[in-house]
Amino acid sequence: MDSAPADAAIAAIDCGTNSTRLLVADALGRPLERLMRITRLGQGVDATGRLAPEAIERCVAVLDEFRGVMDGLAVGRGRLAATSAARDAANGAEFLEAAGEATGLVPELLTGLEEGRLSMAGAVVDLDPADGPFLVLDIGGGSTELIAADGPEDPALAAVSLQLGCVRVAERFLAGDPPTPDELAAAEAEVATQLETAVAAHPRYLDTHRLVGLAGTVSTLASLQLGMDEYDRDRIHHAVLSADDVAGWYRRLATEPAADRLARPGMVPGREDVIVGGAMVLDAVMRRFGFAECLVSEADILDGLIASQQSPG
Repeated sequence: MDSAPADAAIAAIDCGTNSTRLLVADALGRPLERLMRITRLGQGVDATGRLAPEAIERCVAVLDEFRGVMDGLAVGRGRLAATSAARDAANGAEFLEAAGEATGLVPELLTGLEEGRLSMAGAVVDLDPADGPFLVLDIGGGSTELIAADGPEDPALAAVSLQLGCVRVAERFLAGDPPTPDELAAAEAEVATQLETAVAAHPRYLDTHRLVGLAGTVSTLASLQLGMDEYDRDRIHHAVLSADDVAGWYRRLATEPAADRLARPGMVPGREDVIVGGAMVLDAVMRRFGFAECLVSEADILDGLIASQQSPG
Protein backbone atom coordinates (compact mmCIF):
# COMPACT_ATOMS: atom_id res chain seq x y z
CA MET A 1 0.00 0.00 0.00
CA ASP A 2 2.94 2.35 0.50
CA SER A 3 3.27 2.93 -3.26
CA ALA A 4 -0.43 3.62 -3.81
CA PRO A 5 -1.38 6.52 -6.12
CA ALA A 6 -2.39 9.78 -4.47
CA ASP A 7 -5.97 9.44 -5.66
CA ALA A 8 -6.45 5.94 -4.21
CA ALA A 9 -9.19 5.26 -1.69
CA ILE A 10 -8.39 5.55 2.03
CA ALA A 11 -9.51 3.19 4.82
CA ALA A 12 -9.92 3.53 8.56
CA ILE A 13 -10.67 0.67 10.95
CA ASP A 14 -11.60 1.05 14.61
CA CYS A 15 -11.27 -2.08 16.74
CA GLY A 16 -13.28 -1.12 19.79
CA THR A 17 -14.36 -3.01 22.89
CA ASN A 18 -17.88 -3.71 21.62
CA SER A 19 -17.76 -3.15 17.86
CA THR A 20 -15.38 -3.25 14.91
CA ARG A 21 -15.96 -0.60 12.26
CA LEU A 22 -14.71 0.30 8.79
CA LEU A 23 -14.85 3.56 6.87
CA VAL A 24 -13.57 3.78 3.29
CA ALA A 25 -13.38 7.21 1.66
CA ASP A 26 -12.09 8.58 -1.61
CA ALA A 27 -8.97 10.74 -1.72
CA LEU A 28 -11.08 13.84 -0.95
CA GLY A 29 -12.51 12.22 2.18
CA ARG A 30 -15.96 11.48 0.76
CA PRO A 31 -17.33 8.25 2.27
CA LEU A 32 -17.60 5.24 -0.02
CA GLU A 33 -18.52 2.59 2.57
CA ARG A 34 -19.26 2.39 6.31
CA LEU A 35 -19.62 -0.93 8.08
CA MET A 36 -20.13 -1.86 11.72
CA ARG A 37 -20.11 -5.30 13.31
CA ILE A 38 -20.69 -6.15 16.98
CA THR A 39 -17.67 -8.26 17.91
CA ARG A 40 -17.37 -7.70 21.70
CA LEU A 41 -13.57 -7.82 21.62
CA GLY A 42 -13.52 -6.70 25.25
CA GLN A 43 -15.56 -9.65 26.48
CA GLY A 44 -14.42 -10.36 30.04
CA VAL A 45 -11.31 -8.14 29.88
CA ASP A 46 -12.33 -6.19 32.97
CA ALA A 47 -12.40 -9.42 35.03
CA THR A 48 -9.56 -11.42 33.47
CA GLY A 49 -7.17 -8.81 32.10
CA ARG A 50 -6.98 -10.78 28.85
CA LEU A 51 -8.74 -10.90 25.49
CA ALA A 52 -10.75 -14.11 25.21
CA PRO A 53 -9.68 -16.41 22.34
CA GLU A 54 -13.22 -16.47 20.96
CA ALA A 55 -13.37 -12.65 21.05
CA ILE A 56 -10.14 -12.39 19.07
CA GLU A 57 -11.49 -14.94 16.61
CA ARG A 58 -14.74 -12.98 16.13
CA CYS A 59 -12.90 -9.74 15.54
CA VAL A 60 -10.33 -11.20 13.15
CA ALA A 61 -13.13 -12.83 11.11
CA VAL A 62 -14.70 -9.40 10.66
CA LEU A 63 -11.32 -7.90 9.75
CA ASP A 64 -11.00 -10.58 7.06
CA GLU A 65 -14.39 -9.43 5.73
CA PHE A 66 -13.25 -5.79 5.82
CA ARG A 67 -10.09 -6.69 3.90
CA GLY A 68 -12.27 -7.99 1.08
CA VAL A 69 -14.29 -4.78 1.04
CA MET A 70 -11.10 -2.71 0.97
CA ASP A 71 -9.75 -4.72 -1.93
CA GLY A 72 -13.03 -4.27 -3.81
CA LEU A 73 -12.78 -0.49 -3.40
CA ALA A 74 -9.09 -0.39 -4.39
CA VAL A 75 -7.93 1.03 -1.06
CA GLY A 76 -4.38 2.36 -1.33
CA ARG A 77 -3.65 3.23 2.28
CA GLY A 78 -5.28 2.90 5.65
CA ARG A 79 -5.03 3.09 9.42
CA LEU A 80 -6.18 0.44 11.87
CA ALA A 81 -6.63 1.64 15.44
CA ALA A 82 -7.22 -0.43 18.55
CA THR A 83 -8.41 1.18 21.75
CA SER A 84 -9.46 0.32 25.29
CA ALA A 85 -9.82 -3.47 25.16
CA ALA A 86 -6.44 -4.03 23.50
CA ARG A 87 -4.81 -1.38 25.74
CA ASP A 88 -6.01 -3.10 28.88
CA ALA A 89 -5.35 -6.72 27.90
CA ALA A 90 -2.12 -8.54 28.73
CA ASN A 91 -2.36 -10.34 25.38
CA GLY A 92 -3.23 -7.25 23.35
CA ALA A 93 -0.11 -7.73 21.21
CA GLU A 94 -1.41 -11.13 20.11
CA PHE A 95 -4.57 -9.51 18.79
CA LEU A 96 -2.69 -6.68 17.09
CA GLU A 97 -0.49 -9.15 15.22
CA ALA A 98 -3.54 -11.09 14.01
CA ALA A 99 -5.30 -7.86 13.02
CA GLY A 100 -2.31 -6.77 10.96
CA GLU A 101 -2.16 -10.11 9.17
CA ALA A 102 -5.88 -10.01 8.39
CA THR A 103 -5.94 -6.49 6.98
CA GLY A 104 -2.45 -5.82 5.64
CA LEU A 105 -2.36 -2.64 7.74
CA VAL A 106 0.01 -1.73 10.56
CA PRO A 107 -2.13 -1.82 13.72
CA GLU A 108 -1.86 1.12 16.10
CA LEU A 109 -2.60 0.92 19.82
CA LEU A 110 -3.87 4.39 20.59
CA THR A 111 -3.36 6.11 23.90
CA GLY A 112 -6.37 7.79 25.49
CA LEU A 113 -5.05 11.21 24.40
CA GLU A 114 -4.51 10.09 20.79
CA GLU A 115 -7.97 8.56 20.75
CA GLY A 116 -9.40 11.81 22.11
CA ARG A 117 -7.74 14.01 19.50
CA LEU A 118 -8.92 11.78 16.66
CA SER A 119 -12.46 11.67 18.07
CA MET A 120 -12.49 15.47 18.36
CA ALA A 121 -11.20 15.81 14.79
CA GLY A 122 -14.04 13.67 13.47
CA ALA A 123 -16.78 15.05 15.71
CA VAL A 124 -16.39 18.75 14.93
CA VAL A 125 -15.36 18.54 11.27
CA ASP A 126 -18.73 19.91 10.07
CA LEU A 127 -19.58 22.13 13.06
CA ASP A 128 -19.21 25.89 13.37
CA PRO A 129 -16.06 26.63 15.42
CA ALA A 130 -17.92 29.59 16.91
CA ASP A 131 -20.12 27.12 18.79
CA GLY A 132 -17.10 25.97 20.81
CA PRO A 133 -15.41 25.24 22.99
CA PHE A 134 -16.85 21.75 22.63
CA LEU A 135 -17.08 18.88 25.05
CA VAL A 136 -16.84 15.70 22.99
CA LEU A 137 -18.07 12.61 24.81
CA ASP A 138 -17.04 9.30 23.26
CA ILE A 139 -18.73 6.44 25.15
CA GLY A 140 -17.01 3.26 24.08
CA GLY A 141 -17.28 -0.28 25.31
CA GLY A 142 -14.26 -0.27 27.63
CA SER A 143 -13.64 3.43 28.17
CA THR A 144 -15.19 6.86 27.84
CA GLU A 145 -13.21 9.78 26.46
CA LEU A 146 -13.95 13.35 27.51
CA ILE A 147 -12.32 15.94 25.23
CA ALA A 148 -12.64 19.69 25.73
CA ALA A 149 -11.31 22.01 23.03
CA ASP A 150 -12.14 24.56 20.35
CA GLY A 151 -10.98 21.93 17.84
CA PRO A 152 -8.46 19.09 17.39
CA GLU A 153 -5.49 21.47 16.99
CA ASP A 154 -6.32 23.50 20.10
CA PRO A 155 -3.06 23.57 22.12
CA ALA A 156 -5.12 23.71 25.31
CA LEU A 157 -7.09 20.57 24.42
CA ALA A 158 -7.98 18.59 27.55
CA ALA A 159 -8.58 14.87 27.20
CA VAL A 160 -9.06 12.05 29.64
CA SER A 161 -9.92 8.39 29.18
CA LEU A 162 -12.16 7.03 31.94
CA GLN A 163 -12.65 3.34 32.66
CA LEU A 164 -16.40 3.73 32.17
CA GLY A 165 -17.33 2.04 28.89
CA CYS A 166 -20.77 0.49 28.50
CA VAL A 167 -19.40 -3.06 28.45
CA ARG A 168 -17.12 -2.43 31.44
CA VAL A 169 -19.92 -0.88 33.53
CA ALA A 170 -22.27 -3.74 32.62
CA GLU A 171 -19.74 -6.47 33.43
CA ARG A 172 -18.50 -4.84 36.63
CA PHE A 173 -21.77 -3.69 38.17
CA LEU A 174 -24.96 -4.69 36.34
CA ALA A 175 -25.29 -8.45 36.76
CA GLY A 176 -29.07 -8.51 37.06
CA ASP A 177 -31.47 -8.63 34.14
CA PRO A 178 -32.74 -6.03 34.73
CA PRO A 179 -30.12 -4.67 37.14
CA THR A 180 -31.16 -4.24 40.74
CA PRO A 181 -31.47 -0.80 42.39
CA ASP A 182 -28.35 -1.56 44.44
CA GLU A 183 -26.38 -2.46 41.31
CA LEU A 184 -27.46 0.75 39.60
CA ALA A 185 -26.60 2.81 42.68
CA ALA A 186 -23.11 1.31 42.88
CA ALA A 187 -22.47 1.98 39.20
CA GLU A 188 -23.81 5.54 39.43
CA ALA A 189 -21.52 6.23 42.39
CA GLU A 190 -18.47 5.03 40.43
CA VAL A 191 -19.42 7.14 37.40
CA ALA A 192 -19.85 10.21 39.62
CA THR A 193 -16.49 9.62 41.30
CA GLN A 194 -14.63 9.31 38.01
CA LEU A 195 -16.28 12.44 36.62
CA GLU A 196 -15.22 14.43 39.68
CA THR A 197 -11.65 13.18 39.25
CA ALA A 198 -11.75 14.32 35.61
CA VAL A 199 -13.03 17.77 36.57
CA ALA A 200 -10.31 18.15 39.20
CA ALA A 201 -7.65 17.34 36.60
CA HIS A 202 -9.20 19.44 33.81
CA PRO A 203 -11.38 22.34 35.04
CA ARG A 204 -11.83 23.32 31.38
CA TYR A 205 -14.59 20.73 31.16
CA LEU A 206 -16.76 23.16 33.10
CA ASP A 207 -16.26 25.94 30.54
CA THR A 208 -17.47 24.19 27.39
CA HIS A 209 -20.50 25.41 25.46
CA ARG A 210 -21.69 22.44 23.42
CA LEU A 211 -21.85 18.73 24.14
CA VAL A 212 -21.23 16.39 21.20
CA GLY A 213 -21.90 12.70 21.83
CA LEU A 214 -20.25 9.89 19.86
CA ALA A 215 -20.37 6.13 19.46
CA GLY A 216 -22.90 3.33 19.78
CA THR A 217 -24.63 4.26 23.01
CA VAL A 218 -25.44 7.79 21.86
CA SER A 219 -26.46 6.71 18.35
CA THR A 220 -28.68 3.96 19.75
CA LEU A 221 -30.43 6.34 22.15
CA ALA A 222 -31.08 8.68 19.22
CA SER A 223 -32.41 5.76 17.20
CA LEU A 224 -34.72 4.81 20.08
CA GLN A 225 -35.88 8.40 20.47
CA LEU A 226 -36.69 8.54 16.75
CA GLY A 227 -38.33 5.09 16.81
CA MET A 228 -36.31 3.97 13.80
CA ASP A 229 -36.91 0.48 12.43
CA GLU A 230 -33.83 0.71 10.21
CA TYR A 231 -30.58 2.61 10.68
CA ASP A 232 -30.54 5.95 8.86
CA ARG A 233 -27.29 7.81 9.34
CA ASP A 234 -28.65 11.06 7.92
CA ARG A 235 -31.45 11.16 10.50
CA ILE A 236 -29.20 10.30 13.45
CA HIS A 237 -26.28 12.56 12.53
CA HIS A 238 -26.82 15.88 14.32
CA ALA A 239 -30.04 14.72 15.98
CA VAL A 240 -30.48 16.32 19.39
CA LEU A 241 -31.15 14.47 22.64
CA SER A 242 -32.47 16.57 25.49
CA ALA A 243 -31.43 15.92 29.08
CA ASP A 244 -35.00 14.76 29.76
CA ASP A 245 -34.83 12.36 26.79
CA VAL A 246 -31.64 10.79 28.08
CA ALA A 247 -32.79 10.55 31.69
CA GLY A 248 -36.05 8.99 30.57
CA TRP A 249 -34.39 6.38 28.38
CA TYR A 250 -31.87 5.53 31.08
CA ARG A 251 -34.56 4.85 33.68
CA ARG A 252 -36.80 3.04 31.20
CA LEU A 253 -34.08 0.72 29.88
CA ALA A 254 -32.68 0.08 33.35
CA THR A 255 -35.99 -1.34 34.57
CA GLU A 256 -36.66 -3.82 31.78
CA PRO A 257 -34.87 -7.05 30.79
CA ALA A 258 -32.54 -7.17 27.81
CA ALA A 259 -35.09 -9.09 25.70
CA ASP A 260 -37.58 -6.25 26.06
CA ARG A 261 -34.93 -3.69 25.17
CA LEU A 262 -34.06 -5.64 22.04
CA ALA A 263 -37.71 -5.61 20.96
CA ARG A 264 -37.80 -1.80 20.94
CA PRO A 265 -37.70 -0.07 17.52
CA GLY A 266 -34.24 1.44 17.18
CA MET A 267 -32.34 -0.97 19.41
CA VAL A 268 -29.20 -2.30 17.74
CA PRO A 269 -28.81 -6.07 18.25
CA GLY A 270 -25.75 -6.68 20.40
CA ARG A 271 -26.22 -3.50 22.43
CA GLU A 272 -29.29 -4.49 24.42
CA ASP A 273 -27.23 -5.98 27.28
CA VAL A 274 -24.84 -3.01 27.64
CA ILE A 275 -26.96 0.03 26.73
CA VAL A 276 -27.91 0.74 30.35
CA GLY A 277 -24.30 1.36 31.37
CA GLY A 278 -23.75 3.70 28.44
CA ALA A 279 -27.00 5.60 29.02
CA MET A 280 -26.00 6.00 32.66
CA VAL A 281 -22.72 7.65 31.64
CA LEU A 282 -24.41 10.05 29.21
CA ASP A 283 -27.05 11.00 31.77
CA ALA A 284 -24.39 11.61 34.43
CA VAL A 285 -22.27 13.78 32.14
CA MET A 286 -25.23 15.92 31.09
CA ARG A 287 -26.27 16.46 34.71
CA ARG A 288 -22.74 17.10 36.03
CA PHE A 289 -21.83 19.63 33.35
CA GLY A 290 -25.27 21.22 33.08
CA PHE A 291 -26.01 20.43 29.43
CA ALA A 292 -29.66 20.66 28.38
CA GLU A 293 -28.88 19.02 25.02
CA CYS A 294 -26.49 16.56 23.43
CA LEU A 295 -25.74 16.85 19.73
CA VAL A 296 -25.44 13.36 18.27
CA SER A 297 -22.56 12.93 15.83
CA GLU A 298 -22.04 9.97 13.55
CA ALA A 299 -18.69 11.49 12.56
CA ASP A 300 -16.11 10.24 15.02
CA ILE A 301 -12.69 8.61 15.36
CA LEU A 302 -13.06 6.91 11.96
CA ASP A 303 -13.52 10.28 10.28
CA GLY A 304 -10.52 11.58 12.22
CA LEU A 305 -8.43 8.65 11.00
CA ILE A 306 -9.48 9.36 7.41
CA ALA A 307 -8.69 13.08 7.71
CA SER A 308 -5.23 12.29 9.08
CA GLN A 309 -4.38 10.45 5.84
CA GLN A 310 -5.59 13.01 3.34
CA SER A 311 -2.98 14.82 1.31
CA PRO A 312 -2.71 18.56 2.07
CA GLY A 313 -4.71 20.70 -0.33
